[in-house]
Amino acid sequence: MTPIETYIASTPQAYQHQLTALRQTIVAILPEAQEQLKYQMPTFYWHENVIHFALFKHHFGLYPTPSAIDAFHDQLIDYKTSKGAVQFPLDQPLPLELITAITKFRRHEIMTKYDL
Repeated sequence: MTPIETYIASTPQAYQHQLTALRQTIVAILPEAQEQLKYQMPTFYWHENVIHFALFKHHFGLYPTPSAIDAFHDQLIDYKTSKGAVQFPLDQPLPLELITAITKFRRHEIMTKYDL
């Protein structure tokens, strides 16, 4: 198992399906990324930290960097956000299409930054 799969297996079963779907969504966009735990959160690393996520008591946290939060500001208005994070309520389906778009944005940022 990858470190992220181990993390998901350690969470309450009620949330494992959503966390697995979140992981699979990101893996589909970043198949070359290393799956790690950083800051005690699942992290996808590809030349740098690309995106983190975590389960909390009242929300799923997604940490795609401040640039992604800025770029998707209009699509994130229904969610609590901060400089580099967005909170998705536990009692709502994860917006996987939005997470896909955010992950693609981060992939493009890294490809541009590292001339890949």
